Amino acid sequence: MDWIPYNEEMEKYAEEVVAEVGSPVYGRTTYQLMESYWPTMLDNPNASKHDMDHANWLQDVKKIVISGTMDKAEWNNTMLIKDNIAEEIKVLKEQPGKNLVIFGSPGAAKTLFQLGLIDEFLLTICPVILGGGKSVFDCGVEKTRLKLLSNRTLTAGVIATRYELVK
Repeated sequence: MDWIPYNEEMEKYAEEVVAEVGSPVYGRTTYQLMESYWPTMLDNPNASKHDMDHANWLQDVKKIVISGTMDKAEWNNTMLIKDNIAEEIKVLKEQPGKNLVIFGSPGAAKTLFQLGLIDEFLLTICPVILGGGKSVFDCGVEKTRLKLLSNRTLTAGVIATRYELVK
């Protein structure tokens, strides 16, 4: 993810997004990347305050991983959803508290989009053309209208947007 122009302003924006999160939702690949990295920050004397705060938050927060191939999720306080994804996510969405938020995880995002379980899109548009990768929106869903709720341009050239699904 070295292509993301990460600076102090992006860090602050990320903290604002995380403040809204009751549970992060990951697909298998992103979950395994997070699980292999963030717990190591807890004992890292060189970790920044931001990294330490985020590592502690991730250690404690209820995490959700959507994967048909994993047998178990061993990271502290993680719920694995293998089957009945729509039903399981609907139950979680109905519980009181903060939002479920998908971080990265284009496969999981695509699945939840196809199931009609995404209410808002927080998209960050980075000033780089990758030339490949997985598209969240290439999932066989017909045209979907969105309503812009907010946007702002950050100093690194990143545009942070929030859209709601028009039903």
